[in-house]
Amino acid sequence: MARHETDREDLMQEATGLARRVEWQVPFMADPVVAGFKKNGACSVYFGAEPVLQFDSSGCLRRAFFEGFLFRTQGTTLARLQRNRTTSESQLVRHDLTDRELATFRVQACLWLRKLLQAIDHGQAVRLRQVPDTDEVILDLCDTLRTALAEGLPLAAALPGKR
Repeated sequence: MARHETDREDLMQEATGLARRVEWQVPFMADPVVAGFKKNGACSVYFGAEPVLQFDSSGCLRRAFFEGFLFRTQGTTLARLQRNRTTSESQLVRHDLTDRELATFRVQACLWLRKLLQAIDHGQAVRLRQVPDTDEVILDLCDTLRTALAEGLPLAAALPGKR
């Protein structure tokens, strides 16, 4: 996480790490939704500046950003990281979600993904831009999100070097 976070002015243009990506305007959000895949197949969905959901190449949740917090997989739960800044340093304060907190998070995240899929399926998502234009990124994205939803938003393995 950078020392000074700023909202992205043009997420679609700045999301160059997503080799295949698409931007939509959806009825349930004022800001556009950008979603796509890294070269390794990992999927990310940006509902404006946040929430953000990042998956690994097998469709398991790896990281998320929501309400100013970074959430990182621990394999069996998510760690919520809060940045506390002073004039001389920046500290991350960690809280591993309880089973109840994790269940609540999963319900909310699945709601965002379901709303996006419904908007796409019902023709309510207006495609603004896509990179590359001829790619099947939308079909692949819908397949990935349906799988994640069907499995109840599984968590990726714990990140290496992180407890």
